[in-house]
Parts: sequence; C-alpha cells; structure tokens
Amino acid sequence: MMDRAGLADFLRHRRQSLQPEDVGMPRGPRRRTAGLRREEVAVLCHMSPDYWSRLEQERGPRPSAQMVGSIAQGLHLTVAERDHLFRLAGHPHPPAASAGMHISPGVLRILDRLSDTPAEVVTELGETLRQTPVGVALLGDLTRFTGPERSIGYRWFALPGARDVYPEEDHASYSRLYASGLRGVVGLRGPGSRAADLATLLLASSEEFREVWERQEVGLQPPETKRYRLPSVGDIELNCQVMLAPAQAQTLLVYTAAPGSESHAKLELLSVLGAEGAEGVRAT
Repeated sequence: MMDRAGLADFLRHRRQSLQPEDVGMPRGPRRRTAGLRREEVAVLCHMSPDYWSRLEQERGPRPSAQMVGSIAQGLHLTVAERDHLFRLAGHPHPPAASAGMHISPGVLRILDRLSDTPAEVVTELGETLRQTPVGVALLGDLTRFTGPERSIGYRWFALPGARDVYPEEDHASYSRLYASGLRGVVGLRGPGSRAADLATLLLASSEEFREVWERQEVGLQPPETKRYRLPSVGDIELNCQVMLAPAQAQTLLVYTAAPGSESHAKLELLSVLGAEGAEGVRAT
C-alpha cells in the first residue's frame, strides 16, 4: 500500500535539499525557499505544480510507476533512493537489470552543466535517456521513441529516415558499427536478453542487417569525428567525447567542435536555435 505520509516527507525533504545549481537551474534574486520551489521540481519531474503539491500534502491519487520513475530521475536519486521511493508509492521497485535505465546523480550533474553543448546519456543498446537542449537541436528528440525503436541501432536498420542526418558515404560504416555493437552486447548479456531480442527482430526484417551480422565483427569503434547534415545549418563535423558510467552500463556523449572552425560557428548557431534547429531531424 502507498505510504502517503512517508512519501510526502521524503519528497519534501529531497526538494528542500536540492539547490538550483545542483540541477542546472539559475538561482535568481530574492530566493527565500529552502532548496527548490515546488514549481521548479515539478518541471524536473514532468508534472504539474498542483500535482506535486498534492503529493507533499498527502492528497491526490497514487502516482503511477512511470510517474514515480520520472520523479526519481527529476530528484537526482540514487538507485537505492529510487527503489525506496517506489516502495513508498506502493509499487514494487524495478528489477536490478533496470538500473541501466536510471541516470546516476553524478552524471546528471555533469549533464546539467552542459546546457550550451550537445550531449546525451545513452545505454549500452544506444537508447537515449536524456539530452541537453542543444543535443535535441543537433539530433532531434531521441527520448521520444518507445519499444525497440529506442535503440539507435534498431532504428538505423528498421526506421525510414533514421539515416538522413548522416552523409550517405558514411552509411556503410555505421551499419557495420551498429551490428558490431549489438553483437558485443548480445555476447555480454546472453540469450534471452533485450539485445538478443533486438538482433532476432532485425535478422527477420532487414536484409542489410543480416549481411553485416554475418561478418561476425565485434568491437568496432566509432569515428573520432562525426559528420552530420542538418537542414538548419548544413554540414557540420563534431568530435564525440565519451565518458563511461560502468555501474549503470551507460555512456555520456559530448559533442564539440574545434574552436575557430566553421563547424564551431555552426554549433554556436545551433545553441541559439535550440530545439527549433531539430526541425526535419526526427528519426535519427
């Protein structure tokens, strides 16, 4: 059963213990609230301020498991704190394997400080969990996909338009790269894993995937410089810096351009355009 009082106390304490700078928000003048305002934490958790207030006041309906997960991520909870939150809300906590879908507070703090830089957190299957605003401008909103399409490797072979942002001459190398990456995860996680399920789906639906899969390649590395072709700014070349979070089987990808280069100027333009710069780039 839902522990309304325990849930309210936990949410209130976590909100008051977070500072705006902890979550990438400006502090602003005349702040008297201890920690975050209800309106601010509601934005982080993708809910209305009224709903958050009702939870703190021990009122309103029980939040769904999906909403509890959103609250856990918005509050920058650890996996242990997330599981505690699920129990307070009257839900079984997610299985241990789901830890790879939960971004650690440390990685979130880094991401929050990259507001003017394209960056994203992805799982070992290439599922984007969170992006910076400029990351959305560069690649589109990759968090909106569901099911197998959450994986960039699956979209590459199965979803029309998934390659439009990449120059055509790079397509063959990316096909080999994604097949190689999936094979590596299948070997790591074994039969019956989500990786194995993705491979089975693609083997049944994509002739190109079957061809590159039969190469038995594993361990291929992405290029140091990635090229993109965007409707908003044209061709752009970016370096992809990689930071691993092994405990969560996640990767933080940060995209940069050489200072003074044409691509650097285009990247600055993207940061101004914001998410509007992603128009026409929705499948990658």
